[in-house]
Amino acid sequence: MDKSQQLASQAISQVLGGHNLTQALDHIWRHHPQLTPQQRAVTQDLSYGVLRHYGRLQALLGQLMERRLEDEAVRCLLLAALYQLEYGKASAYAVVDHAVSATAKMNKTWAKGLVNAVLRNFLRRRDALVQAIANDEVARYSYPQWWIDKLRQQYPEAWESILEAGNRHPPMTLRVNRRRIVSAGYLRRLEETGLGARVLGNDAIMLEQPQPVEKLPGFVDGEVSVQDYGAQFAAPLLEASDGMRVLDACCAPGGKTGHVLETAEVAMTAVDSDEFRLARTRSNLDRLGLSARLVVGDAGNPDLWWDGQPFDRILADVPCSASGIVRRHVDIKWLRRESDPKGFAGQQLQILRGLWRTLANGGKLLYVTCSIFHEENQQQIDAFLLEQADARQLPLPGLRDGQLLPCADHDGFFYALLQKI
Repeated sequence: MDKSQQLASQAISQVLGGHNLTQALDHIWRHHPQLTPQQRAVTQDLSYGVLRHYGRLQALLGQLMERRLEDEAVRCLLLAALYQLEYGKASAYAVVDHAVSATAKMNKTWAKGLVNAVLRNFLRRRDALVQAIANDEVARYSYPQWWIDKLRQQYPEAWESILEAGNRHPPMTLRVNRRRIVSAGYLRRLEETGLGARVLGNDAIMLEQPQPVEKLPGFVDGEVSVQDYGAQFAAPLLEASDGMRVLDACCAPGGKTGHVLETAEVAMTAVDSDEFRLARTRSNLDRLGLSARLVVGDAGNPDLWWDGQPFDRILADVPCSASGIVRRHVDIKWLRRESDPKGFAGQQLQILRGLWRTLANGGKLLYVTCSIFHEENQQQIDAFLLEQADARQLPLPGLRDGQLLPCADHDGFFYALLQKI
């Protein structure tokens, strides 16, 4: 456990220093290839857990110390141990003992007594400490204060449920490849394998418990993909049909690309600015037995890659704050800044302007974000409609205001369907 505490503290420290958690963990895996699967799992769980509940944990640590600990490595180790004491199943004695041992292995011998005292003090005073932070909103919800305030202003009736949904463990949802098997048939295969699940939509099945993909029947053969139910709204809303020219801009890693190709025989062009992520799109399409023209390019500057032939449908899954998927990417809450949504809005508008020129008359563009912030969503669409006289927004059947809020069944997404007239 002490090795996992130590490595998790490194990952947490990197995120709080501005780095992506996935990259931080990848760095650790590369530099510690001897780790057992269990050690990797515990390290990852600790890292995600601390960042999911960071607001509460740092508030508790603040109550336990007179001033902020300047040594970030020791501070993050204490956060990891506090997470285990507050949310984990290991015995308190083992957590404290391993934390003290990890302190020494980090060459922080001077801090052994401090770590021991802080953690034992927490165990003695837990109820009083929890009461002391009861009125601290950052501690209560584990989000930055600006994030809490923004949601309270934009969603006065739902802001608390949105915050709470973002702190839950995400479900694992599959998308059934209708070219290979129907949902009912695949559900029976899961049941035969002993895996509980339920159908959410035409192609969506939610597992009762997340599973490694290698345990999913038919995954290697392309019968299913892992994709959140909210993300599976994109393909049917795009309304692509056989023979159409379709563009998936900002396509990587290709989940929505594959879904569109599963639903219709289209001429697909998939564009992404990241060559490495585009390679993942290719890999995912190969597994599904699907094909597309893959292009490395900037969606906002189509002159560099567009062949001049207009598209009948465009899927614009634009870069955004990812505020709707924080339960999957817990680091986002602490990496984002209050000014970021406005910055993303400028990038989104540039992409919309660039892609609009490539859309055929009468064609449709589906604008998508995994954000819940208004300035990236309907406000963005309203601004675009004001400047684009040949654009109109179409209603989306069964999807009020285009906004999916995070809940037990899906993450948070926004959809807007525009037609060139």
